[in-house]
Amino acid sequence: MPLEFPLCGAWFVVFREASSAHPPRGETNAPHAVALREIAGPWRVTFDAKWGGPGTVTFEKLDNWADRPEPGIRHYSGTAIYEKEIELTDNEIDQTRGNLWLDLGFVRELAEVFVNGHSCGVVWAPPFWADISEAVKPGKNQVRIEVVNFWPNRIIGDAKLPQDERLTRTNIRKLTADAALMPSGLFGPVQLMHLKE
Repeated sequence: MPLEFPLCGAWFVVFREASSAHPPRGETNAPHAVALREIAGPWRVTFDAKWGGPGTVTFEKLDNWADRPEPGIRHYSGTAIYEKEIELTDNEIDQTRGNLWLDLGFVRELAEVFVNGHSCGVVWAPPFWADISEAVKPGKNQVRIEVVNFWPNRIIGDAKLPQDERLTRTNIRKLTADAALMPSGLFGPVQLMHLKE
């Protein structure tokens, strides 16, 4: 019976017989992943201007919003949309035999993956993988990843602004202008993966 333990994951296993009755076989029976290739930058990323975002910008590489120089990204809270066109060959589609996944690497906090307009699911815990098998086609494919973070960064950014320019109100007093920003965004590396049985 395949058992995999994702980060922070757990299983309860009940043994009904002594372990000597079932010696280990010495090989895994879980599927294993094979990386096909990384989907590197640039990425087109859109931050909602209603929440202080700069609109659409280009990320040459994936990084932490809190480390960006633009205040509208550094203090952004909400949904940002990452978009990129990728090309898949007939061979890549054939070799995965309907078992192609998009590994987002690391995400803070959650993401929904779309390929060619089809939702491939929401990922909210490691491993941040989405099954894209049914959505991809040979040739050009549109990838859209909607990433959502937590609210503290916007509240911290607002604490630096005059009252009439703030976008949020809160009674949380520990989120001051000097508070540390939370890591946010899509960190990657984003990779195409084939899950082999």
